[in-house]
Amino acid sequence: MRRVRYEHGGGPEVLFLEDAPVPDPGPGELLVRVEAVGVTLPVVRKVGEGRDPIPLGGEVAGEIVALGEGVTGHAPGDRVTGLVFGHGYADYALLHTPMASPVPDGASAVDAVALVRSGLVAYGALEAARAAPGESALVTAAASGVGHLALQLAGLRGASRVVAAVSDPRKADFVRGLGADEVITYDRDDWGEPVDYVLDAVGGGLLTPAVKSLAPHGRLVAYSSGGGTVAAYDLLVGAKSVIGFQLGLIARGRPELYEKWRRELWELHAAGRLRVAVHAEFALEEAARAHEVIEARANRGKVVLIP
Repeated sequence: MRRVRYEHGGGPEVLFLEDAPVPDPGPGELLVRVEAVGVTLPVVRKVGEGRDPIPLGGEVAGEIVALGEGVTGHAPGDRVTGLVFGHGYADYALLHTPMASPVPDGASAVDAVALVRSGLVAYGALEAARAAPGESALVTAAASGVGHLALQLAGLRGASRVVAAVSDPRKADFVRGLGADEVITYDRDDWGEPVDYVLDAVGGGLLTPAVKSLAPHGRLVAYSSGGGTVAAYDLLVGAKSVIGFQLGLIARGRPELYEKWRRELWELHAAGRLRVAVHAEFALEEAARAHEVIEARANRGKVVLIP
């Protein structure tokens, strides 16, 4: 099979296509013939930072071709999607069963990788924020794979006002088309009227203005891999809070909740109430180009590889 290999170098030029044997599924694993791969910011960041070579994981969707020991509830021929922690940029990938979700009949693999994992992160972040009808919301990276779903879900939950924060004003029409009431760019000194909660996918230096944008008793949900720090005094003066969210903990520790959220996402999508945006599809050998789009913050929606 073909697989994308990562070497030191600190940029997309370190991605190479290589031949590799088809892996055998271990206990609790599914061997999936990959039809689509969702490119994730954490993986792009790790490559860009020049870390030691790692398997390029990501969100995959495809057909089960073999089962590992002890696997129940799945069968060869089933179509699934989920997050792969090993090699995901490949023709075949190993998917741990707690991370596997069925793909409904008639749904495409591209829709699956664009909707499920990103949608679950967005859904979970809203749950962590305790978002209530009538509250106002701000979503950073609002044009991203997660962000463009988060701003729609905030609206579906009855947000009185949804503010989309983006890196480039040229993304304004895109996020407004998905329901954003206001659009701001990160370089603004004033992010406008305070909001009740912020869903942050960026981290780093944006944490300070994000906390500042909260109304008293506001909540910031951090689900970024970008790190960053928050001054305790900035929280104290407004009785604000910062909440961390990590989907893997839900998938492993609360599988029934994970499954409930997944079903609701597909129902909203099937009803036309939650739209999936795919910025571009790249061939497997074009993985470096896909990473460049994410690194440049140029995407409007999901970036997908098609083996």
